[in-house]
Amino acid sequence: MEIHNRLLFFIWIIILFISISCLGYNVEGRYHYHKKHKNVQDVDIEIGVFPSPADAPTSPEEPSPDDPGDNSSNSSSDPCIFNVMSYGAVGDGTTNDRDAFVAAWKDACDVESGVVLVPSGYVFSITSTIFSGPCKPGFVFQVDGVLMPPDGPDCWPKSDSARQWLVFYRVDGMTFTGSGTVEGNGQQWWELPCKPHRGPNGTTLPGPCDSPALIRFFMSSNVMVGDLTIQNSPQFHMIFQGCNGVRIERLSILSPALSPNTDGIHVSDSNSVGIYNSLIANGDDCISIGPGSTDIDIQNVTCGPSHGISIGSLGVHNSQACVSNITVRDSVIRNSDNGVRIKTWQGGMGSVTNINFENIEMENVRNCIIIDQYYCFTKGCHNQTSAVFVNGVSYRNIKGTYDVRSPPIHFACSDSVACTNITLSEVELFPSLGEMVDEPFCWNAYGNLETLTIPPIGCLQEGEPQSISESMTTGCS
Repeated sequence: MEIHNRLLFFIWIIILFISISCLGYNVEGRYHYHKKHKNVQDVDIEIGVFPSPADAPTSPEEPSPDDPGDNSSNSSSDPCIFNVMSYGAVGDGTTNDRDAFVAAWKDACDVESGVVLVPSGYVFSITSTIFSGPCKPGFVFQVDGVLMPPDGPDCWPKSDSARQWLVFYRVDGMTFTGSGTVEGNGQQWWELPCKPHRGPNGTTLPGPCDSPALIRFFMSSNVMVGDLTIQNSPQFHMIFQGCNGVRIERLSILSPALSPNTDGIHVSDSNSVGIYNSLIANGDDCISIGPGSTDIDIQNVTCGPSHGISIGSLGVHNSQACVSNITVRDSVIRNSDNGVRIKTWQGGMGSVTNINFENIEMENVRNCIIIDQYYCFTKGCHNQTSAVFVNGVSYRNIKGTYDVRSPPIHFACSDSVACTNITLSEVELFPSLGEMVDEPFCWNAYGNLETLTIPPIGCLQEGEPQSISESMTTGCS
């Protein structure tokens, strides 16, 4: 009996030892899982104002690669991380991983605080894709690796939808962020013969030129974009169209100075958009604001080399354009063809009102301050009797240096519709090299100088023009 009891005690000790060993292994396994996803859990620390999945309890286990679509164990109240690798993505830069991204999007979109994770250490290639909402609250698309489209026109599908690559449609409350890079593979698109710089003497040669925009948010609201590097787009890098409530912060948008039509951020038919603390260097406008845009705030942006920050072009093909309440402040524009610009076509209608440029430093900029109501791609454009009405534009504390190839201040307003209520204060612009150009250009422009300017502006007319046709602004509130 005593021997039997000792044997049972010995067996019990062995079982206890094995249990403790297994428990330690499981704890270590869970530790490594959460450590692996620490960058996702701590996203609010990295990007400040953006919502974080860390507000909810610990995430569940990743889906097994053998059963990537089974996420039924995830509670809608828990943060859920959907790694595209668990859905079959390869991440070798060659394989088309589109299906894995679409599947991960679908599952993450269906739960609260869902996160589509594009992990670091991989290069993912996907073809043109539309990611549709609405999604549950707290949705995050996090790119920590490299994400890119097919390389060049020969690898691109031949369809109308191929003029864009990533489209986010009808999303509300989405955050697009990460420590990774969106690579546009634009080089072969820039070299197409239909691009302006490819033909002899600056001409354009025939050829297919439907270069795709890289990222487009369409009919979306409460969107946050931050911390990514987006570069080398075939055409526009980011487009926000029909959006309400957008915050863009700490982006780096990069492409060569001679890459054609590679606007950094384009906004149209959108309102309540903030663009902050970002670096944009590209081959066209750093930021372009199109028709239907209102309440746009741009602050602490470093722009250039580029074509500057532009409102327009507006009124093309005799169309109506309404733009209002735009502020650009505390920013730097360097080595650019233009600084702050308003550009409209002859024959348009509508209005551009309440535009404020404030505290902007210019470094070697060709046209620092410009309003051009004769915008045209060719020499065949004719003056017309209608124009977009430009009213209430202020330039305050604009200082720096300009390229002496043209006057640093240029107000070319329509013959039929004058520009009115232009205000300049503390404008001091000096030549970067050579002698000062001391005669800014004005045509049919009215306003006032609150302080003396450098160079002196003697061409701005005081008061108001005799008449402005009300038909020019019809339809703009």
